[in-house]
Amino acid sequence: MCRRYRADASRRARYDPHCHRRPRSPLQRNRIRMTLGPLELSVIAGLGLLAGMLGGMLGIGGSVVMIPGLVILFHSEDPESQHLYQAAAMAVNVAVAAPAALRHARRGTVRRDLFMILMPAALIAIVIGVLLSDHIPATALRRLFAVFLLYIVVMELLKIFRRLPDVPPDGIRVTVPRAGAVGGAMGLVAGLLGVGGGVLAVPLAQRLCRLPLRHAIGASSAAMCITAIAGASVKITTLPQHGYDRLTAITLAMALAPTAILGAAIGASLTHRLPLTWIRAVLVALLLLAAWRMSGLPLW
Repeated sequence: MCRRYRADASRRARYDPHCHRRPRSPLQRNRIRMTLGPLELSVIAGLGLLAGMLGGMLGIGGSVVMIPGLVILFHSEDPESQHLYQAAAMAVNVAVAAPAALRHARRGTVRRDLFMILMPAALIAIVIGVLLSDHIPATALRRLFAVFLLYIVVMELLKIFRRLPDVPPDGIRVTVPRAGAVGGAMGLVAGLLGVGGGVLAVPLAQRLCRLPLRHAIGASSAAMCITAIAGASVKITTLPQHGYDRLTAITLAMALAPTAILGAAIGASLTHRLPLTWIRAVLVALLLLAAWRMSGLPLW
C-alpha cells in the first residue's frame, strides 16, 4: 500500500514518512498541502482572462472554459479534483455575475415578475444540485460535464447556422410553472456541474416564457448573483470530504476572478467588432477537445 499506518498506544493512526509515491501535479498534492506557486497562479489568471473574454463575447459563461481548462492545465488524473475546480468556478461566478447584473438593471432589462419566480426556484435547486454532485462518483461527474460541453457545442452550432427571431411572435408568458421550471433547471445544472446556469436558463426562458433575449439574459444574470453565492458556499464547505481543503478553492477563485471580470468586460465590448461566427467555430473545436479530455476516452 502507498500509505502505511502504525497504531500507537492510543490506537491512533500515524503516517509513515518513508512511504514512496508517484509524483503528483501541484493541485493533486493539495491532499497533503497547498502548493500553488507564482507560476501556477499566473497561468490560472491567464485562463480566467480567456474564459471571461469568451463568456463575455458569446454569452456562454466562463465556467465552461475554466473548469476543463484547469483539468487540462494541471493534468489532473485525480477525478476528485473535479469538485475543487467546480467550487472555484462557482465562486468566480459570483464575482462575474454581479457587474453583469448591475449593467442589465441599469438598462431596465431585468423583469421583476420573472426574477421573483426564477430566483427562489434556482436557489433551492442549486443547493440540491451541489449536494447531488457530492454523492456522484467523481469520474461520472467529469463525464457528465463532458456531455454538458457537447450540449454547448450543439447550441453554438445552431447559432452559426440558424438565426432565431429575438422577440417571440405569440406574446410573453411569465407564469409560476414556466418561470419556476426555468429556475429549477438553471439551479440544478449550476449546482451539479459548477456552471453559471445562464447558458441553459436563457434559451429556456426564451422558449417557455416567450421572452426577448435581453430580458432572458437580464433575469438570469440577476438570479445568478444570489444563487451562485449559495452554491459556492455549500460546495466549498463540502470540499474536505473529497480530500481538498477550502483554502485552495478560494485561492483558485481569487486568481481567476479579477482577470475573468476584466475579460468579460473586454469580451462584451468586442461582441460587435469581431466576426462572432468564426469565434464560435473556434470555440466549438476547443469544447470538443475539452469534452474528449474530460470524458476519459483515448485520443486515438
